[in-house]
Amino acid sequence: MVDGFPETLDMLAATSLSRQSFLRTAWFRAAAIGRGATLVATRTDGSPVAAIVTAAPWPHVPSVRMVPGSYWPLRNILVAHDARLAEMEHLFASSAADALGRLWRLGPVPEEDPSFRLVALAAERAGWHILSRPAGQNWCIDVDALRAQGWPRASTAKRLASYANRLKQHGAISWEEVSGESWNDSVLEELGGVESESWIPSRTDGNGAKFLKPAQRALWREVLTDPVLAAALSATILRIDGHAVGFTFDLDDGATRHGIAGSYNRAFRTCNVGKLVNYRKLEDTIARGFSSLNMGVGDTGYKREMGAVAGDRLIDVLFVRDRLLASALRWWWCRQGAGRISVAEMQNNQRQPPLT
Repeated sequence: MVDGFPETLDMLAATSLSRQSFLRTAWFRAAAIGRGATLVATRTDGSPVAAIVTAAPWPHVPSVRMVPGSYWPLRNILVAHDARLAEMEHLFASSAADALGRLWRLGPVPEEDPSFRLVALAAERAGWHILSRPAGQNWCIDVDALRAQGWPRASTAKRLASYANRLKQHGAISWEEVSGESWNDSVLEELGGVESESWIPSRTDGNGAKFLKPAQRALWREVLTDPVLAAALSATILRIDGHAVGFTFDLDDGATRHGIAGSYNRAFRTCNVGKLVNYRKLEDTIARGFSSLNMGVGDTGYKREMGAVAGDRLIDVLFVRDRLLASALRWWWCRQGAGRISVAEMQNNQRQPPLT
């Protein structure tokens, strides 16, 4: 167990089993607010097998830990692409796993994610108890298919032009794409300004926002200190007479673009600002050659209209070492209709090849 976030994370992120290259040191460090620790498993030749970053959400309860990171698009641990089930089982059966506490939480994570499946199988074989509950379902657009069909359709182009003409009655429209070296504090504050003028403050406590509060902006400021992540993260900003009225915030990872957040000034809700920024993002996603656009969980109406279909099911998982504690937690954690993941169930799932 290593205090903090070793360079091993960046190495594993580049070649991990799940191919989620954004799970880098800065990604974890920002969310853990510097208080995390990493359980690193290596082979006798020194090559890393896995790295499990956890943080204690309640400092006064160190035996409870969780994998940190932005809630969207997912949270995960890092497993080497050639990791074996026997190696991971050995890790979870060893005294080193004591550093994970009596229980630790991972999620949301795709139910079919190979790193999660390998870790869950290994942990259960080593005597851990796995409790899961649903965390929603992603909605994804097949960008390759839209590109092949020719996008946009005439009807879609006409509808978007109508929205833009309606918005032009309020002032001059301009767009900005922010990524890489273009990120700065002013941009983050501008995105926070849009969230402050949205429905978020009136309907929620603001904890689900990304840029509304200083602490939320500080998290992303820390993430953006990594040039690799700064280049992977982008914002599409719509302005009226220079004032930002809508945005989307996205993460590029391989052939997939993940939507992390989006918001718009509710004063312009009748002008379909939300749809304009999302379609602008889709247009850019097609132009840049991505294969898929993960639009995240919830609000399926406009996503289906854009061509999204149901994708990965997400789950929230507890790894519990003590049988009695697992029994006590099972009803509370699984009350939404999920249940205990078993080795047999996962091995019988034919959507993924068997793990060895």
